[in-house]
Amino acid sequence: LPGPPFTHQQMPRKMVYYGQTSCEQDTERYLDVVKYVFSHYKKEVPLVINTMGWVKGDGLLLLIDLIRLLSPSHIVQMDICDWKAMPPLTPEHVHYSPGLHTKGKQQSKCKQLGLGDVESWEYPEGEDLSAPQHKLLYVNPEFPRAGLAGEVRVHSSILRDMSILGYLGHLQSPDIAAVLPLHYLVPYQVPFNAVALRVIHTDVAPSNIMYAVNASWVGLCCIPEEVRCQSDGPVLLTQTPICDCLGFGVVRGVDMEKKLYHILTPVPPESLRLVNCLLLGSIAIPNCVLVGQQGIEGEIPYVTSDYNYSI
Repeated sequence: LPGPPFTHQQMPRKMVYYGQTSCEQDTERYLDVVKYVFSHYKKEVPLVINTMGWVKGDGLLLLIDLIRLLSPSHIVQMDICDWKAMPPLTPEHVHYSPGLHTKGKQQSKCKQLGLGDVESWEYPEGEDLSAPQHKLLYVNPEFPRAGLAGEVRVHSSILRDMSILGYLGHLQSPDIAAVLPLHYLVPYQVPFNAVALRVIHTDVAPSNIMYAVNASWVGLCCIPEEVRCQSDGPVLLTQTPICDCLGFGVVRGVDMEKKLYHILTPVPPESLRLVNCLLLGSIAIPNCVLVGQQGIEGEIPYVTSDYNYSI
């Protein structure tokens, strides 16, 4: 209602950096992230859960997992005329249908009847065994082109870039006439051994980790364990932690001689003192930031036109 998300950004009460635009490759970590964030909901105000638009195949099964996990009081389901791929998410349907990582209640009944080869429902520890009791509000929009996904994908990448640019805008002076390129701003210097490092979305050899981190968008996170390193770093994590994310930054350079990361971020210093982990995902700095660097003579840093697509 106030406008596109990039125009009214707010610091969330609790945030985890998932690091990818889709959860398709790691749905278990996605559910763990949702559990972690939801566990901090104090129920003092109503909570609106905006689910993603992946509602086919495994996406629908994952949505059923989420409904079981979060136990909403109401579900608003928007459908398209003559589209039969998604059934109405009634309490009965959610209760008896298998999810992606959970089993439907009907299957446990089958096992009680002696069908031993059918796995029973296994609830994670501490979760509610009762059937869902939500109220389904079913909306069938009649306006033209409702539900066409092709244009949404294009717009989502543009909106994502706008969100990053809006976030980086907090680095600028309030004076609108003095917009400075990122390489004109003074970065924080962070010793290698002061923060742990992890690439979320893929495996990177330790010898190549600095090539991956340089000129990248990173989540500034806080892991409960103290970062200890006998050498001058870097400190590499072997698993992706599920931990608080306090904001984001750009690694605008890596000083290998002094063992320092150079990081630009609008996160206030009182929060930066808590940061002890950098998480690198597949979210990239918008191309316009790299291509539009001002005052550069010769080749633009981090930009090449001589690229071999066969590599």
